[in-house]
Order: sequence, then C-alpha cells, then structure tokens
Amino acid sequence: MNKKWFQLWNIGRLRGKVLDILSLGRTMLLLAGGSLVFFMLLGAGGIAGQKLNSSPIPSMKGLAASLSSGFFMEILGMEVPHLPQGKEAEELSPKNVTSFVFQLLTSVNPGDPKSLLAREVPGMGADDPFLLRKGSGGVAGAPADYHPGTNELASEEGGQEHDPPAINGTEDPGSDDGSVPDIPVATPSPETGGDGGGGKSGGNSGTEDTSIKRVLIYHSHPREAFNPLLGAQSDNPSSSLPSKNVMVVGSYIAKRLEEHGIGTIHSQEDYATKVKDYKWNFSYKYSRITVKAALAGNDQLTDLIDIHRDSQRHGKTTTVIDGKSYAQVYFILGHENKDWKKNEAFANKIHQELEKSYPGLSRGIWGKTSSQGNGEYNQSLSPNSVLIEVGGIDNTEEELKRTAEILGDIIADVYWKNQKADKVDVPQTVTAPTTAAPTAQPGGEPSGESTKTTGEAGGQAAGKPLTNKAS
Repeated sequence: MNKKWFQLWNIGRLRGKVLDILSLGRTMLLLAGGSLVFFMLLGAGGIAGQKLNSSPIPSMKGLAASLSSGFFMEILGMEVPHLPQGKEAEELSPKNVTSFVFQLLTSVNPGDPKSLLAREVPGMGADDPFLLRKGSGGVAGAPADYHPGTNELASEEGGQEHDPPAINGTEDPGSDDGSVPDIPVATPSPETGGDGGGGKSGGNSGTEDTSIKRVLIYHSHPREAFNPLLGAQSDNPSSSLPSKNVMVVGSYIAKRLEEHGIGTIHSQEDYATKVKDYKWNFSYKYSRITVKAALAGNDQLTDLIDIHRDSQRHGKTTTVIDGKSYAQVYFILGHENKDWKKNEAFANKIHQELEKSYPGLSRGIWGKTSSQGNGEYNQSLSPNSVLIEVGGIDNTEEELKRTAEILGDIIADVYWKNQKADKVDVPQTVTAPTTAAPTAQPGGEPSGESTKTTGEAGGQAAGKPLTNKAS
C-alpha cells in the first residue's frame, strides 16, 4: 500500500514538472517569436525609411557625429589595456550615457528642454540644425539663424516660404521651367577684375583663363552685417553697403580665387532695394534667379557658394590660431535637396582641408530641414554647391579677411584637384603623330633615326609591318 502511494506521488511530481516546463517553453517560444517579428518589422521599417527619406540628417548619423573622440577611445580602452588614456573628463559617465540613450530613443535632448516642444510648437526648432560632421572648432553651439530688422522690408508672416509675388513682371522666381526673370544678376566685384581675364595665375593654374567663369560667390541674405564694420553694437546688424556686410567676405574670397587662376563671379545684388514688394522669406527664391542666370550665361560654371554670417556673439564665432584670431565657419546642407550626398562630399572636401591645415576654424557641417528655413538653399542646381557661414555679428574685418583668404585658397585647391580627377577619368584617345620630313645629315643623307621614327608611325597608322628604308 505504501509502495503504491509512493509511486503515485512521484508520478504526480513528475507530471507537474513537465507541465511547468511546457508552460515555460510556451512562454519562451512566444517571446522569441514576438522578438523575431519585432526585429523583422524594425528592419523592414528601416529599409523603407532609408529609401523614402533623402534627409541628410538621419538620427543615428547625427547622434554619432555629436559624440567626441574621447567617447570611442574609452570604449576601446575597455578592451585594449595599454591604450593611452588622456586627462579629459570621463566620457562614459552615467550622466553622458543616460543622456545619449535617452536622446537616441526619444530624439529629445535632456540638456535642452526646448527640444521636447520643438516638434509641436511651430518655429520653436527654427534655430536647431543637426550636426552631420563634427568640426574641431567645437559643437557647443549650432549656427543661429539670421532674422532681419525692420529696415530690411521683411515680412515675418509664418516660417515657411510660399510663392513670392512677381518680380519685374515675371512669375514665380523659384520655378524650374528654365525661364530666367529679368533681374540684375552676378555683378562682378571690383576686386575680381570685372569681366576680364586680368586675374593672376596661381600656382595650380598654369595658363588658366580667368575670363572663363567657374565659381559663383553670391549672398542670399546680402544685408547680414558686422558690428565692428558698422561701428555699432547691435544684436542684429544690417546694412546695404557692400563694405559693411557679408559682401566684403565674398569679395575677399573672389579675389583670392582669381589670384589662383580661377574665373570667379561675385554677385552683389541687394534684393531688398531692387525687387518690388521684396519679402525676406523669399530670399532663396530671389537668389535662385541670380544663380540660374549665372549658370545660363556661363556654361563652365560649376561651384556655387552662398556666403552668410552667423548671428552669434564674438566668443562663439572666433578662434585663435598661432596668436591670430580668425572668424570660424559653418557649412550648411539642406534636407530638401534630393542629391544632398554630392553636396556633402563637396563641403566635406573643404571642411577636411580646414581641419588638416587650420584646426579649430571649422565648426562642422550641419543639416537643416524645411521646417528650419528654406531647406534646399539652391544646392540642387549643382553638386558643388554649399552654404558657408563666415564669422558672426561681432567679428572684425581683419578676422573676416584672414578666414576668407584661407577659404579662397582651400576652395581653389579643391577645385584644381577636382579638375585633375576629371581629366584622369576622361578616356584618352591615341592619335598618330604627324609625319615629319627626314632631317638631312651632312652629305645629303637623311637621318636614319628620323626616318625610323617616321616609318614606325606610318607603319602603326596603316597597320602594316614596320620597315626602315634608310638602313
């Protein structure tokens, strides 16, 4: 009796364990199946998003760009015992890691509470570009948008650009139908030598003809000015005088490019003065007319550079290199340009040269969406198009000139390297040399060497065996 009861009790325990295992197995199976479906959907969504979204500011790339090199050095240091350790502040601190993970999951920056509302409140994120490539000049502050004063005839109606009114009797200046409205364009600066090819040949240029225009320097916001040049103290300096606003920076760059043998157009159009019913919100549509007209009149024009200035104070827009102060630069790319990768490649060539030769001068390459301004910046008109902000409202003319001349040198260097690369890519066609008359030797006998060369050329051209009649 006891033995039978003992056997029944053991069978009952065994049965219970089996049921527990099956229950746990079903739970694990459900979790595994659910995880598999989740990651498959996540992957499919990522692929679809990558194909549908041409934005130059994907979150992972932007977050990775915002990390310092010390972050990655500390991660490597966990596995490489003898990796040199710097004296910088710890990057893998709980605060930094928590902030990074939280921003990765929510796109909200804990250090900037405004980012929590930026997506919901129109205009709140207007000055919040996204870092694409970090510059050694620091990332403590993103470029600050310029907002015009009342003397710029500006219209502050909303944050988005709409179709502007007619200009000189023409319709939408932003249209791409190939027509170019009758608006003054591409006025050469005195420093570039007007229309002529009187520019100097640079070391890379050889016998380059500067009358052939290859670079356009222009200004979508031409009245962005500088306090030291105006002799004023303003949070928003503005001027129509080319010697007081960003046109002076464009003039220095254009002059430098001409000295390097690169024909350059410097547009000095003041749209607020020349455009009837001017509205600041349409700035890039007005400048688009300038760019398209310049391209139509110069078939070898390839590089389009829109020069602006930042709206931050001197401490955030200036660096000191070898005891001299320089205005720092930002590179801006637009979200709406479908071929942004080509423009980023062009901007990155200039950025990397600055990083190599003048560390601290570049504050990186930044992306902006259409909700943060124009969103395209005429960059679809050429793969070699970029918007560059040089300095801020408090930079002096000396600081601006130093940086502008460096930019001119580097842009010229990038241009000549691109030209060499293009020549290498062009298939080379071999042509037979022209047949020259044999050189007579003293005594009336033709030169055997000359006749041999001629015979070889003729034989190769005719596809026949080579013969040397003089031998």
